[in-house]
Amino acid sequence: MAAPARKREKIPPEKLHNTCEDCHGDRVERFRTNTHGFGRHPEDGPLPDSFCEACHGDGRAHNESGGEASLIYVPYGREGADRACLKCHDQNSREPESIHVPLRVRVNQPAGVHANSEMVNCLTCHSIQHEEPRSPYLLRWQQEKLCAICHPAEVASFRNQPYSHRLGRGGMECSSCHDPHAGAGTDNLRMTAAGELPCLNCHAEQRGPHAFEHGDGAENGCLNCHDIHGSSNPKMLKRASVAQLCIECHSPLSAASFGSQPPSFHNLASPRFQNCTTCHVKIHGSDRDPHLLE
Repeated sequence: MAAPARKREKIPPEKLHNTCEDCHGDRVERFRTNTHGFGRHPEDGPLPDSFCEACHGDGRAHNESGGEASLIYVPYGREGADRACLKCHDQNSREPESIHVPLRVRVNQPAGVHANSEMVNCLTCHSIQHEEPRSPYLLRWQQEKLCAICHPAEVASFRNQPYSHRLGRGGMECSSCHDPHAGAGTDNLRMTAAGELPCLNCHAEQRGPHAFEHGDGAENGCLNCHDIHGSSNPKMLKRASVAQLCIECHSPLSAASFGSQPPSFHNLASPRFQNCTTCHVKIHGSDRDPHLLE
């Protein structure tokens, strides 16, 4: 169900003059196309001072002093995010009567992995006025560059490994699979509506259920075999050869191994048995054969 359209009230003409614009014209002009400027009609002319004061506080003393910096508030760090951002973007607070902010954009999760803290806060990733041009979420930089600040290993895999998901192509970004505002007790994955791994949002042809599942009951699903951030192996597999990967579960050493049919009758020293998927072609699940042969 689509979110209801935001109701925008006409701004009285007497409130249209923007004193802030006299000195900060470039910033005010940039703010006209900012997501936070949604309450202004194109024909209204200047943005009212109230738009700036919503985050910077009352600017009267700052203006009367000729621009004294100590008399205006500049949101910064955790305290700035608490005072400016979370005034509207807080999932746990009631929506202010004077501000129409749909619940779908109220994203803060106090106990999430990226919760507002001294180390990571709203203004670490988002900028109210100096966002990356054409950024959809007021991000400071492109997602790949931004996430690399704290997650360099994962981003390096995308860039350097020969087999990887290509970020920035076809609309795929880190947030395609990860939810940076996920709450406590989650691993930040954007699960499907059916509770499946986000892999199936793109690889729907691998979706079950199948009569004979491969690894039915395995906790990590796709992640058991694939290095999702990038691999030196084809198909982003975790091991260089298919046999090496399969034998981790289908071990001949114990009858209690994870695989339902340990390959004890195959001589894995023979090249003919070293590519398991030559015969077991339905490795993601079969509707006809319990051994995934077809």
